Amino acid sequence: MQNKKVQFIDWGLVDYQEAWDKQEAIFSETLAVKQRNRSQEQQEPTPNHLIFTEHPHVYTLGKSGHEEYLLLDEIGLREKEATFYKINRGGDITYHGPGQVVGYPILDLDNFFTDIHLYLRKLEDAVIMTCADYGIIAGRYPGFTGVWLEADTPKARKICAMGVRASRWVTMHGFAFNVNTDLNYFGNIVPCGIEDKDVTSLEVEVGRKLNIEDVKQRLKEHIATLFEMELFSAPQKIKN
Repeated sequence: MQNKKVQFIDWGLVDYQEAWDKQEAIFSETLAVKQRNRSQEQQEPTPNHLIFTEHPHVYTLGKSGHEEYLLLDEIGLREKEATFYKINRGGDITYHGPGQVVGYPILDLDNFFTDIHLYLRKLEDAVIMTCADYGIIAGRYPGFTGVWLEADTPKARKICAMGVRASRWVTMHGFAFNVNTDLNYFGNIVPCGIEDKDVTSLEVEVGRKLNIEDVKQRLKEHIATLFEMELFSAPQKIKN
């Protein structure tokens, strides 16, 4: 039984560990529904969630990443008021912080399509379309995930990083789209393990600070269109 209804939640600014714990709880419940469906005749629709959030300054390292790409020790992290987590997504090290739209789609891809590569490409497409809404031409960089500007040129720069985990076609983690992000924090890491490429933000490219709520709305609509989702909102919101 396919279920393309997706609960949209905006958690606002929330600590990374708290958001991770809540992601894990939703992810585990979705897997539990799938497990129950294997043993009962009456099928229960699996839930789908699209979560947007921002985090205080934090560096996260994927399970195949390199800890040496974090260029700060514990003292340096404290001075930057940043935290560091090793997590269970794919990809290398990245940064999350205020002014960045972090998206956590927790979807049962059995409700959409069972293809992780297509899943990533559609998320990239949604960001590319959002950039285009602001007059910015973005695209892909062959061999790398995420969204880039002037890819495969000396001016190549990344505007959105991606790293996901999937089990039994249920996804978690997702993407980090730099909107009004303080890019100085990327100077403390080798972003995504790529030493010779820069990072950018929508603010830098457009030349002005953007209304992040407007960006979220456009991005949400593009994701819904590309995945043929039926979004509905939830009243809940994590507060600091």
